[in-house]
Amino acid sequence: MQRSIIVTEDGSHSLYVPQFRQSYHSVHGALQESEHIFIQAGLACEHISSYPCLNIFEAGFGTGLNALLTWYHAQQQIINYHAIELYPLQEQEYGLLNYAQMLPCRESQQIFLRMHQAAWGEWQAITPCFNLYKSQTDLQEASLSENRFHLVYFDAFSPGEQPELWTEKIFAMLYNAMIPQGVLVTYSTMGVVKRALKSVGFVIEKLPGPKGKREILRAFK
Repeated sequence: MQRSIIVTEDGSHSLYVPQFRQSYHSVHGALQESEHIFIQAGLACEHISSYPCLNIFEAGFGTGLNALLTWYHAQQQIINYHAIELYPLQEQEYGLLNYAQMLPCRESQQIFLRMHQAAWGEWQAITPCFNLYKSQTDLQEASLSENRFHLVYFDAFSPGEQPELWTEKIFAMLYNAMIPQGVLVTYSTMGVVKRALKSVGFVIEKLPGPKGKREILRAFK
C-alpha cells in the first residue's frame, strides 16, 4: 500500500493513502484526535477506567498511535491489547513518526518501537503491564472470543471508502466479543453506522468531537 507522511495541525504526523483518498488521522491534529476519541471518550470513560485489568480490541492498528496513548494513559491498569491490521507499516514508515517525541515520557520511543516490532500472531509483553497481540488479517475474517473485551476502538477507514467494515455483520461480531456494559468508540456518526450499531443491540450516544469534527459516537453493550 502506498503511503506518505504528512504533518497535521497539532504538529503530529499522519499517513496519507492515495488508494483511499484519505489520511489515517484528522489533518486538524492526529494526536489531539486520538486523545479525544479513543482516550477521553473510551479509556477514560468512568466505568472503563475503574477496571484494574482491561481487554481492548482495536480495529485498525495503523500507525500505533492509539496503542501508544493507551499505554501512556493507563499505566495504573494492566492492558491486554488485541489489534488487527491488514496493512502493517514498514520500519521506514513507523521509524519516522513523531508521536513518542510529543509525549513527556522518556520511554515513549522505546515502547512505540517495541509495539511495531512485536511479532504478529502471538502475545508479546511490551511492558509488565501492557500485553500486545497483533493480527495481520482482514477484519471480515477475524475470529474473536465471546464476552472478552471491555473496550473497542473502531478506527477503520471511513464508511465511504471501506463500507464492508461498517456493517451489521461486523458490529454483531464485536457486540458478541464484548462484555456486558462494554464500550465501543469511533469517529464516524454517519447514519449507516448508527443504524448498524443499533440494529445489533448497541445503545449509542453522540459526543462532541475533536477539532474539525462536530460529533463522535460512543456505543454501549
